[in-house]
Amino acid sequence: MLFPYAVDEKYKTKVAYFSMEFAIHQALKIYSGGLGFLAGSHMRSVYDLKQNVVGVGILWSYGYYDQQRREDRSMEVHFRRKHYSFLEDTGIVAQITINKAPILVKAYLLKAEVFNSAPIFLLTTDIPENDFLTRTITHKLYDAGEETRIAQEIVLGVGGAKILEAAGEIPHIYHMNEGHALPMTFYLYEKFNRDINEVKKRVVFTTHTPEKAGNEEHDADLLDRMGFFYEVGKEEAQRITDQPKKRFSLTVGALHMAKMTNAVSKIHADVSNDMWKEYIREDSPIIPITNAQNRRFWADKVLIRSYEEGEDYQIVARKKHLKRLLFDEVADQTGKLFDPNALTIVWARRFVEYKRARLIAHNIERFRYLVTREEKPVQIIWAGKPHPNDGNSINLFNEIVYLTKEFKRCAILVGYELNLSRRLKQGSDIWLNTPRITREASGTSGMTASMNGSLHLSIPDGWHPEFSIHRRNSFALPPVDPKLPVEEQDYIDNKNLMDMIEDEIIPLYYDHPDEWTRMIRTCIGDIIPAFDSGRMANEYYNKLYDRELAT
Repeated sequence: MLFPYAVDEKYKTKVAYFSMEFAIHQALKIYSGGLGFLAGSHMRSVYDLKQNVVGVGILWSYGYYDQQRREDRSMEVHFRRKHYSFLEDTGIVAQITINKAPILVKAYLLKAEVFNSAPIFLLTTDIPENDFLTRTITHKLYDAGEETRIAQEIVLGVGGAKILEAAGEIPHIYHMNEGHALPMTFYLYEKFNRDINEVKKRVVFTTHTPEKAGNEEHDADLLDRMGFFYEVGKEEAQRITDQPKKRFSLTVGALHMAKMTNAVSKIHADVSNDMWKEYIREDSPIIPITNAQNRRFWADKVLIRSYEEGEDYQIVARKKHLKRLLFDEVADQTGKLFDPNALTIVWARRFVEYKRARLIAHNIERFRYLVTREEKPVQIIWAGKPHPNDGNSINLFNEIVYLTKEFKRCAILVGYELNLSRRLKQGSDIWLNTPRITREASGTSGMTASMNGSLHLSIPDGWHPEFSIHRRNSFALPPVDPKLPVEEQDYIDNKNLMDMIEDEIIPLYYDHPDEWTRMIRTCIGDIIPAFDSGRMANEYYNKLYDRELAT
């Protein structure tokens, strides 16, 4: 049996959740960042709610990468093969075709009781029966090679569908977490005698980002040659997805092949409906189901107990203890000793240009004053993983490495994975979020920070406006016009950010500690249950899975 529990009757619809990455546990390194964190929390809430959901992902032999330092403290990329004794070899093997060659896909199972999550089938081509090149398909998450990336998507989509059939776990609903699993829909199209309605009523799609890099496009001829369209063929695939041009968009394909699509915040739904308006069917707009995170995994249990018992002094003492634990990591990595009594700001997430890791230092003189002041001091920590082939983002990371060398109250950490992420969220006072407005689909890191009493200081984008009441449970920066030149946006946002830190946050933290603690208490109370993934997992059933195909 896949499930160690009796499925709740209201969640009996059988769902397979396809995702390129899952962040389930620190020991299972098959994720890169936010998409995986979201999928991991969803799978934990499947377990909590006793839902009939199985995950389908890929067992990445080398993970994403191991983030380390060179001697000069700049970032270094390492790839090391991973081994997992807790995965079960199912013995299930399926054959698929990539680039006209037969390839074997083997399934391992992460059993539900190992980490209290949905059961997850993890697929690999890295087996002795395949040749060396085929084995490398599932070596590295988000491989930079275009053909390898396409091959990975065929493994996930077609391989995943065939593995489920071989396991006797044929779902009612196939949920694509992003468009990576799109080849699965062409497999179903062929299976159901090319009846598009039979496919649509079984497929739902979650789109996660308005960023071009997150909405893949490839040459249609290349996709056809690789076998992306299964046995459907390029012309028919282009026809049913209304993409007659040379470039083929996975997102547009998913919009056409799914009965329903959801965005991951209310703002993101507005942006997505406008962005894809020429492709969206009138009977199926992109609806918002705002992302969420799993409280059971992310929230510090002692802090939550202190909150529930209503003792402010316990909240203050626990936050100070959590800061000390974080600062032990800072000292270990950097040799800098941070003060648990000092206001501590953390920026930690995927390193990519539009998230603006360096915005707080945009005005370097004002930044220098902020981090060197002796009265009411401020400490700042950065962390995050750039893509290993994204030179610009790696350069940005290294710029901050060199920036922090000058200041004893600034640090940048490596190894941004689940454990470090949780420690940063539990040990920070302020969680800083500074993307360019309209470009952050959701941004869930602030949710898990808020569960741990770290006050969210954010641009009004993604999930933040659905939660934030300024100076009640968080801090909200004024919006800027997204049509302004980016240089002007950066100038205005930096000025607003520094003004808020200097004029509101620092005086509140140091001069009004009781009010600060009340904000922590309100923050924790407001974040749960609205942004706990139990709410999200329930909404997926009510709004996507169990909703009939409109006719």
